[in-house]
Amino acid sequence: MPLEVLEQAAAEMSDWHGCGMGVMEMSHRGKEFNSICVQAEADLRELLAVPPNFKVLFMQGGGLAENAIVPLNLSQGGTVDVVVTGSWSEKSFKEIGKYGTPHLVASNAASQFTRLPEPTQWQLSPDAQYLHICSNETIHGVEFHELPDIKALGSGAPLVMDFSSNVLSRSVDWSRVGLAFGGAQKNIGPAGVTLVVVREDLLGHALKACPSAFNYQTVADNGSMYNTPPTYSIYMAGLTFQWLKRQGGVAEMERRNIAKAALLYDCIDRSSFYNNPVAANCRSRMNVPFFLADASRNDAFLAGAKAAGLLQLKGHQSVGGMRASLYNAMPIDGVRALVEYLREFERTQA
Repeated sequence: MPLEVLEQAAAEMSDWHGCGMGVMEMSHRGKEFNSICVQAEADLRELLAVPPNFKVLFMQGGGLAENAIVPLNLSQGGTVDVVVTGSWSEKSFKEIGKYGTPHLVASNAASQFTRLPEPTQWQLSPDAQYLHICSNETIHGVEFHELPDIKALGSGAPLVMDFSSNVLSRSVDWSRVGLAFGGAQKNIGPAGVTLVVVREDLLGHALKACPSAFNYQTVADNGSMYNTPPTYSIYMAGLTFQWLKRQGGVAEMERRNIAKAALLYDCIDRSSFYNNPVAANCRSRMNVPFFLADASRNDAFLAGAKAAGLLQLKGHQSVGGMRASLYNAMPIDGVRALVEYLREFERTQA
């Protein structure tokens, strides 16, 4: 998270704007928190240019819970098209099977999730209730740099996008999206709040078994206050939205993220000591997995990185290697420090 945001939250911890209490102590129905929530939604709408015919919902459960909540609301017990591009969309595919019939439209498993399946080769269902994609796979480092135009592919189904790990890092073409969801803990704030941005015509189709607190129509009708929302996480997200606006908005974040990712990928590609296996046209700007040519040096690499103040570089346990996450709050100086360490470690080990 941005240091600026953390410092502001610390200053307001026990007394928010002179009201005599901190945000964690407020009633979620009081005027103080209501103003926080209203401002957070307005800032998010501005940052992502969310059209007026979309509802913004602040929910709980993270992206994994939305794998169930989305089909509870949209599947109507029918077919759901899924593009599997990594671990997270694999989880989505399995979860959808509890509420509808998932149909595998395409998968890049044969490439070990290092490529994106070409949309023109997707096997779309004629009766799908929606098409699910994960816009950025954090574990395998694969990202859609352009959202698929499924109307052009002949599908009348809405596109549902899990954008947990690249939300607010780039603009969204809402003309191609019916619903987008994401946990806040990657690019927005602390864990606890889940964003759902859903087109109004997709409301009101929930299965009877859908819990009331997870029914998008109910949540929308009650302004995300049907049950007690994650108030402090919404407050922290709101501070981050304001920070993003001060930085120049999503366009400026995208420019910075392109520069940060290019700097790191260029260093890796110029070396025979490190390797990133992901195809250049779908490399993630947020999560850069890489591997040492000699895996026996992994422990020494991580120990040296920690000593240099470079933390959490160990890759996901399912794939091994290393992973650098370049979320919005990571300054380019942090990436420069990593690149310098990569070069120095290679020099001393070669």
